[in-house]
Amino acid sequence: MTEHEFFNPYTHGFARLAVAVPRNRVADPVFNAAETIRMYRETAADGALLVAFPELGLSAYTCDDLFHQAALLDACERALLDVAAASRDIAAVAVVGLPLRVDHRLFNCAAVVAGGRVLGVLPKTYLPNYGEFYEGRQFNGADSALSTEIMLGGERVPFGTELLFQSKQMPLFKLHVEICEDVWVPIPPSSYAALAGATVLVNLSASNITIGKSDYRHRLVSLQSARCLAAYLYSSAGIGESTTDLAWDGQALICESGDMLAESERFSNRSHFIAADVDLERLSRERMRQNSFGTSVQKHRSALASWRTVAFDLAPPRQVPRGLLRSVERFPYVPADPARRDERCGEVFNIQVQSLVQRLEASRIDKLVIGVSGGLDSTHALLVCAQAMDRLGLPRANILGFTMPGFATSGRTLDQAHRLMTSIGCTAREVDIRPSCRQMLEDIGHPFHQGVPQYDITFENVQAGERTSHLFRLANHHNGIVVGTGDLSELALGWCTYGVGDHMSHYNVNASVPKTLIKHLVRWVAATRVLGEEGSAVLREILETEVSPELIPSDAQKGAEASTQPGQRTEDVIGPYELQDFHLYYTLRYGFRPSKVAFLAHAAWGDRTRGRWPEDELQPARNEYSLADIKRHLGTFLYRFFKISQFKRSCVPNAPKVGSGGSLSPRGDWRAPSDSEAEVWLEELKRVPDGG
Repeated sequence: MTEHEFFNPYTHGFARLAVAVPRNRVADPVFNAAETIRMYRETAADGALLVAFPELGLSAYTCDDLFHQAALLDACERALLDVAAASRDIAAVAVVGLPLRVDHRLFNCAAVVAGGRVLGVLPKTYLPNYGEFYEGRQFNGADSALSTEIMLGGERVPFGTELLFQSKQMPLFKLHVEICEDVWVPIPPSSYAALAGATVLVNLSASNITIGKSDYRHRLVSLQSARCLAAYLYSSAGIGESTTDLAWDGQALICESGDMLAESERFSNRSHFIAADVDLERLSRERMRQNSFGTSVQKHRSALASWRTVAFDLAPPRQVPRGLLRSVERFPYVPADPARRDERCGEVFNIQVQSLVQRLEASRIDKLVIGVSGGLDSTHALLVCAQAMDRLGLPRANILGFTMPGFATSGRTLDQAHRLMTSIGCTAREVDIRPSCRQMLEDIGHPFHQGVPQYDITFENVQAGERTSHLFRLANHHNGIVVGTGDLSELALGWCTYGVGDHMSHYNVNASVPKTLIKHLVRWVAATRVLGEEGSAVLREILETEVSPELIPSDAQKGAEASTQPGQRTEDVIGPYELQDFHLYYTLRYGFRPSKVAFLAHAAWGDRTRGRWPEDELQPARNEYSLADIKRHLGTFLYRFFKISQFKRSCVPNAPKVGSGGSLSPRGDWRAPSDSEAEVWLEELKRVPDGG
């Protein structure tokens, strides 16, 4: 794959879609067609594959009884043919609105044009005849039509609401159009269209503006796109419509599976358009994953039998201006918006606490045993334990916190562990594991017991195993359960000691929470000051502490008994957590190809000045990564995730799931063989260019 191909969003399953709001003139199809064609060309030059215009845009919506004038209707048909003729040299689809006479009736229609012809015409199904709308005076509903084809410009054109438009070159691009009121009813036509295979749903609307209506459109469009697992494009009429009795704000919206991707300026006095790159592959993957979508297709199979598909030629643009036209959050598990982030933290924290409360009540146990390292994960797990005790009305002294210094424990983390436990108010104790570790190393004949500085995996795991062994026996002794602290990121990368190590516990509150989110959860608790000023201070210090297993001594520790700095950095081995969490999200949640994951990662992390960041106190460095860096770290992730770590995930302790697609439990979101190969993913990763 060349760099040119790699950086084209269409290569990765995206399609740029646009909604235009042109200035129009009432009952002036010549002017309206000219402005439509101009904007049609403008959006296509911007890389758009599709552009949708407002309802009855070629005539204007507010013509009222002028719709019964033959001269106006004739002019509208000529205007449509002009737009179709212009489409010969425009590599995009346009959807335009106009009144059409069919079977001696008048219909409010949407016409789909591309490649120099009208591909099909869809009439409006539901005509509002209440409030300020009296469409039933001029128009007929789609159900009254007899014809399934009509003549336009000497050609027979498919006619009806049950039409889909399929690109031959892009199988994931399948289009359906409904009109205004159609989406306001309990079961919109677009619901059936989605079940019939449409991934892109378009609504040509006029929709006058009144107080509160804009917010309702937001919710309506967002929910319809979410229910249908589709992209939904919504237009509405703007400047130029008659204001005899109504006002028009020209609101245009683009949603994807519930996410708002773009919204137009409202109350503009000029022509304008919005565009967004819709992830058609994401929509397809979501429909595959949610088998209830397929069940719904089966349930409504008889209603879908009459749907027709119009295939046409539409190749994706080879060059796309402006790069990827959508926001890709650097931290997919952590919203950049402060309000949403705090809401997410509260939700996750409560899920963890409530789950631990249930486990304690069900087991009739009132004591918790936890290892407190002074690092991030055990800190958050201890905070969850404290809240669980509060909810149960039990003293926090029932939390038995043990900090267990080994050969590489730094003075900083040891001090933080003690101060944290004091702030929490748990029962705190220090157990030096070095004597038992030395005994184990001697028993197995490891060179370290003879003074040889051999700091290998055995040396590391003896310490991790001794800690966990102590915790389980302490739990037996005090009639408690061991609370696990390992997080989702560590499980994904296999960064834990199997069996009698940090891999095991009686209940793990952190198992489906990624490292980046745990960091923000601790910040969130610190900001509440529920532990007092000293407690918040130690939490902030923990947030600033280098992530390390502290199992290999630093140079200072090799010659002395204490050090303030760790002898190893986790991210030197497995890559930066902030990037690996990004890779995990798109691999686990959507199953994207490595090349697409790399493309998204570069869009999110390639330029530190682009996009929103969480608050500075948590991201002082504001890192950015080149494409070469991303490819290298993604290779590490793929190898560890698919090749060497699954056997650890196949037997993890019970743990609460906190997010959709955010669990690696073999009983939940992820069920995989322990002896899988990684070659398929590593080979596909080679398609990513080395430079950039």
